[in-house]
Order: sequence, then C-alpha cells, then structure tokens
Amino acid sequence: MPTYIPLFKKLIPSAMLAAGLLLTPVVSHAALSNLPDFTRLVETQGRAVVNISARQTARTPAPRTGNGMVPDELLNDPLFSEFFRRFAPQQQAPQQQTPPQRSLGSGFVLSSDGYIMTNAHVVGKADDITVSTPDKREFKAKLVGADTRTDVALLKIEGANLPAVTVGNPALLKAGEWVVAIGAPFGFDNSVTAGIVSAKGRQLPGDAYVPFIQTDVAVNPGNSGGPLFNLDGQVVGINSQIYSRSGGFMGISFAIPIDVAMQVAEQLKTKGRVSRAMIGVSVQEVSRDLATSFGLPRPAGALVSAVEPNGAADRAGLKAGDIILKVGGHAVETAGDLARLIGGARVGEPLPLDIWRNKAPRTLTAHPTEVKDPGQAAARTPNAGAPATPLVLKRLGLLLAPINPAQLQRAGLRFGLAVQRVEGNAARAGVQPGDVLIGLGNETLASAEVLVERVSTARTGETLALKMLRGNVVLFVPVLVGEGN
Repeated sequence: MPTYIPLFKKLIPSAMLAAGLLLTPVVSHAALSNLPDFTRLVETQGRAVVNISARQTARTPAPRTGNGMVPDELLNDPLFSEFFRRFAPQQQAPQQQTPPQRSLGSGFVLSSDGYIMTNAHVVGKADDITVSTPDKREFKAKLVGADTRTDVALLKIEGANLPAVTVGNPALLKAGEWVVAIGAPFGFDNSVTAGIVSAKGRQLPGDAYVPFIQTDVAVNPGNSGGPLFNLDGQVVGINSQIYSRSGGFMGISFAIPIDVAMQVAEQLKTKGRVSRAMIGVSVQEVSRDLATSFGLPRPAGALVSAVEPNGAADRAGLKAGDIILKVGGHAVETAGDLARLIGGARVGEPLPLDIWRNKAPRTLTAHPTEVKDPGQAAARTPNAGAPATPLVLKRLGLLLAPINPAQLQRAGLRFGLAVQRVEGNAARAGVQPGDVLIGLGNETLASAEVLVERVSTARTGETLALKMLRGNVVLFVPVLVGEGN
C-alpha cells in the first residue's frame, strides 16, 4: 500500500485538473493592472495641499460634546443633527478661563503667487491664520474674504513660485468615477484617501447655493477645505461636510464643486465679498400630482408660491402658480436649482425666465436685484367677499370659515378662508386644519363665490392645486375633485 502513495499523490492533481476542479486565483494580474494607481497624482498634486491652523480669541467658552468637535446645539437641532458641517477639530476650552481656540483644516494653493482656497468654517472667525506647506515652511496668511453661504474662503500668503493645483470641470464627473482627497485628518498632514463619486447635485439643509458632490471618500475632522481630485490630477471639489451619527466618517462625504467655489473666490478677490442676485419669489417642488393639475407633461421646475410685491419677479410679470422651467437657458429640474441659478446671475442685467402658465410655455425677462433681507409684505384690503358662515366643499372634503381680517392684513393678503375640518381627498392630499386657502392654481381668490363656482364646475377626477398659507409659508397642495355638487 505504501508503494502506491506517491503515485496517488501525483494522480490527484492531474485528475482534478482534468475534471476542472483546480481553482485559479479569483483576481488575475490583468485585472489588478486595471485598478487605479494614485501615486503619480499624489506626487505631483500633493505639493499644493497645505495645512491650516486658525486661532480665534475666545470671548465666551463654547459648549462642546464629549469629543470636543461638534457643538451641542447642533447635535440637538433636529434639522441639522445628521449634518456635521463644521467638523474642524477644536481644543476644549477650560471652563474657568477663555484661552484662544484653535482649529485645524486643509487647503490648496490656487496660484503660484500665494492665493489659497479653504472652507469658511475653518478660518472665517480667526484672528490669526498659519499655513504650513508639505516642505515644512510656515506662512502667516491674510483672509481675503469668506462666504458662509457656500462655505468658501480665500487666503493670501506672501510667496512666489508656489506649486499650484490644476482646476478641473466637475460637470464632467460621473457617478462611479474614482476621486481622491488629500488633507490633514486629525492633524495627520498629507493623508491620502480614495473612493468614488456617489452622486452629484445633492441639496443639503441650509445650503441652497451649493449642488454638492457626494462621495464615499474617507473625510474626517481636519480634511475640511482640502481638495478633491479626479484621476487626471485636477481639483473638482472642496471637501466640506460629512453625514455622521458619531462625528467621524461613516461612508458619506460632500464636496463643494470647484466651479461654484471659483466663482465665489473671484468675487472675494476683486470685491472682498460675494454679491448674489434675487428676483423675489418663494417656490416649492413640483410633484407628479401638481404637474398634472397644472397640465405640465412631467414633474420639473420650481412652482412659484409667492411673489414679493414690487420685486424683480413682480415687475417681470411673474405670478404665483407659474412654474419656472429655465433660468438664462439653464434647466430648473428641482426647486433647489433656482436659488443657485438666480444667485449666480448678474444684478441688474436682463435674465430670461422660461415659465409654464395656463398649460402653455412662455418667456419673461427679469432684472435681478441684489440679495437683501426680505421686507414685510404691504398691507392690503382684508377679506372682502368672505362668507358669513362656514363654507362646505364636499367635493374636496373641506369645511372653510372666514378668517380674522387682522390676520390677513398681517400676512399681506386680501382674501382667505381658514380650514376648520378636513376629510376625504383633501385629507389624503395633506391639507391640515389651520391652513388658509388663498388661491387655486394661478388664480388668487377674491371671494367665496369664485371658489364655489370653480369647484362646482370642475370635472370629477380633476386635480385642483389649492394655494394654502400654512404658518408663514405659502404652498400648493394638489387635491382630487370628488363626485357631487
């Protein structure tokens, strides 16, 4: 028996090979050669990435979480609890004294003469800013300007022949494409992380002017303000925010597109501040039901829910119930696109608006004004034409009652009916007791008679866009018309 063992050992591999049972490595050398190599990118572009240390004289001790990174009031805010947008680590200030607070972040050299880009939340309130380069040089930096709305800041150091980045075009990025971040997470300078583009054009709470690039690149405290590169070694974004339950990286990070940042930087460089345009409208998303009620082929654009009296939109002829489809030739896919497109327009210059009104397209021209604090609406004649008793609209499922004229006057409205009870189609559409009905589609209601006539003559199954005032917000609610009178 022992004499057959060597032969048996030799025969087993041959037999298994003949049967196709011997396994080859899952990843071949050819497959490995197709994986990206970031070494050249890091060698050439890493020299332009800098560390930033910002010192702020503390006026009062700021509350901190246990790890000293995220303010408690931000954690407790239900709207922003998941979005830790200001994640540069800060030293915990002793409660018995108020020493300077320091924050660490990253940045990158835009031009060889010393202009540097970073996040506004890293340096915006600093009294002293120090920039460290990869070759261990340190420079005192001057804050040229910071824009909190986009979280972009521009610094200037006294240097010459500095290595600078190459700016790319984020519009060419595609979901699934490899990207690389270089920065100083937790102070570890020139750390390199890589991942892919997860999505583009993300709108985050409080950031109407930035269509963020979402990635799965590891970004942590200290990466703020650092560059996001494509595989061609071009900067396509500034790493700015993370989505986290812990304050650290959890697989979702957001970068400001570099074209948005460059527009801001140019204004900061030439004027020291950012000028944004406005036309004076409030808008909401166009749902599929709203699109149907307005006769729009598909849900797109921004539905105008209110127009500021005597504003640029009002002077252009824009009305509540219009749907803005394009601004200056650029498509408005969602309501979030509008602030960015109008904000980037030139103040005072003609701006074409492609809109949808009365189930047909048309074009208006507005002359945007500069963004300012919204003023109070002008008072108008209160609630003429309101019914003396509650009004029942069975086809919608609404019980409406006259509203206090003083309330209407404070809201700057001429007419409105308060929702007392909701049932049926109106309840399913989301109408709530306490809402104030002020219009139907493009029409602003002037009396209860107009409302009754419009509802009574509507086809069964037709969708009416009810213009409602809810608190201080005007919105449209699509309600299906039921049977009956």
